[in-house]
Amino acid sequence: MAAGATPAIRALVTAGADHTVHGYDHDPRADSFGGEAVDALAARLGVAPEQIFKTLVLQLSTGSLAVAVLPVPRTLSLKAAAAALGAPKATMADRAAAERGTGYVLGGISPLGQRKRLPTVVDVSALEWERMLCSAGRRGLEIEVAPVHLIRLTGAVTAAVTT
Repeated sequence: MAAGATPAIRALVTAGADHTVHGYDHDPRADSFGGEAVDALAARLGVAPEQIFKTLVLQLSTGSLAVAVLPVPRTLSLKAAAAALGAPKATMADRAAAERGTGYVLGGISPLGQRKRLPTVVDVSALEWERMLCSAGRRGLEIEVAPVHLIRLTGAVTAAVTT
């Protein structure tokens, strides 16, 4: 394992899950981290923008945090995500709560290797792809992995959570 590997990469290596790490130059002025990943990687890797997923941290009405993983170009349905996670309601978690709960900085939050594994829902569209990309736990770093590995390692449920 390379020095400086993120907790997400270490989780994949420890599990023996086949994956590829892709880096790109992160622009600190970027206001859309997912959009930046799509712009940097889709054409270079020959993948569809919908194959690159973002990780959003939610605050459930039950009081706990959770994670939704969905294609960058799509919009999260908070109602669908809450239902999939067994909560009456969900809102977006604030930045401090998201960073504290996952151990990652905003724009580099990975569904893998979090400080404490949070309940996770992966949009069902991930299953349409042989490989998907998601944050490797650092801005400018993505992991390419089979959706089944991501779902298994996060203990995620799958559901249609986009609008």
